[in-house]
Amino acid sequence: MKIHIITVGEPKLAYAKQGWDEYFKRLQRFHQVRVTRLADKHAYDAQAFTHAIGNAYSVGLVIEGKQLSSPGLAQFMEKRALEGREIAFIIGGPEGLPQGIRTNVDFAWSFSDLTLPHDLAMVVLLEAIYRASTISAGHPYHKA
Repeated sequence: MKIHIITVGEPKLAYAKQGWDEYFKRLQRFHQVRVTRLADKHAYDAQAFTHAIGNAYSVGLVIEGKQLSSPGLAQFMEKRALEGREIAFIIGGPEGLPQGIRTNVDFAWSFSDLTLPHDLAMVVLLEAIYRASTISAGHPYHKA
């Protein structure tokens, strides 16, 4: 499956850089993964996000989105894989995604009702995708 991670900026804190690098490396064992890092100046520019998303199936990370369990995310991703489209996971800037993107994504996903720091959200995203991928592959990483 082709996965596109779109973020504003990159992890800045040491723990987040380390976590990002680790889970990005792990994800590449299961998927073709690419990353687009929008500059901070484009954090509220819907057109910059739209350009980055292209024709991919878009998943926007928003607090008011639908929450998924790890097995639920695995099933969600398996369905997307059958469609043959790239899937773009999108994390906005400190204030979230621009309104024009938030209301037009194909799927609005929420990690929880909590607001997470930007750096942590990036690591949680990669770990969640990795965990879902291991579930689909029957790998023992996920312990229910």
